[in-house]
Amino acid sequence: MQLCGFEVGLDRPLFLIAGPCVIESEQLALDTAGQLQEITGRLGIPFIYKSSFDKANRSSGQSFRGPGLEAGLKILETVKREIGVPVLTDVHEYTPLQEVAAVVDVLQTPAFLCRQTDFIQNVARQNRPVNIKKGQFLAPWDMGNVVAKARATGNDQIMVCERGVSFGYNNLVSDMRALMVMRATGCPVVFDATHSVQLPGGQGNASGGQREFVPVLARAAVAAGIAGLFMETHPDPDQALSDGPNAWPLARLEALLATLKALDETIKQRGFLETGLE
Repeated sequence: MQLCGFEVGLDRPLFLIAGPCVIESEQLALDTAGQLQEITGRLGIPFIYKSSFDKANRSSGQSFRGPGLEAGLKILETVKREIGVPVLTDVHEYTPLQEVAAVVDVLQTPAFLCRQTDFIQNVARQNRPVNIKKGQFLAPWDMGNVVAKARATGNDQIMVCERGVSFGYNNLVSDMRALMVMRATGCPVVFDATHSVQLPGGQGNASGGQREFVPVLARAAVAAGIAGLFMETHPDPDQALSDGPNAWPLARLEALLATLKALDETIKQRGFLETGLE
């Protein structure tokens, strides 16, 4: 599949979607996108910048949601123009999709909304690549129905993204078998390494997280075989306005990506022994 000027798939090099969870300021967005561009440029990893102008699915109604549509799109447009990277953002049921699609390169659907047929199809109709997050409540094989809904619009630029499944209260677990199962959709499979270590609602009025497990799950997912990796990163995660506990520190990202790139190259060169045994 063609994505923002590069090929993605199980037979292509790992690509990265990364950035702060939510847009906090124009300066932070430019600084972070610039550093990410430099890191991925040195490593030769295709890169898409990610940040949300509105996070509707916060634990508390008092939590910071972002700068909103107008201000957020202006910042994403500035990042795209000044840093020269493609950009991705989340959309919701009430989002004016045409307005967002006129600015961003990739649209992302929140995990909680993956079963909303009209929403999924309206997003797919924007003729932009779509990264569909698998719901925390959904079996991986059920993503076939979600993809079929999206493709019914004529859009074949669909990715599926694993972000863990609910495992008791305030906890998620990542089943690496799901990454293989979702290959059957024919879509590039992306692994969300940071939301997979989230503890939903784990702090009462906010979600917690265990960022120390990000490298563990990221290495496992790359070894299992994926097209791309999604990671939220921040210069100072403890001060981040959204999902800080599960964000990976920007200063430690290059070392992790170097390991993941080497692992990805080794795995894809040797092929996948499980192919044909499904």
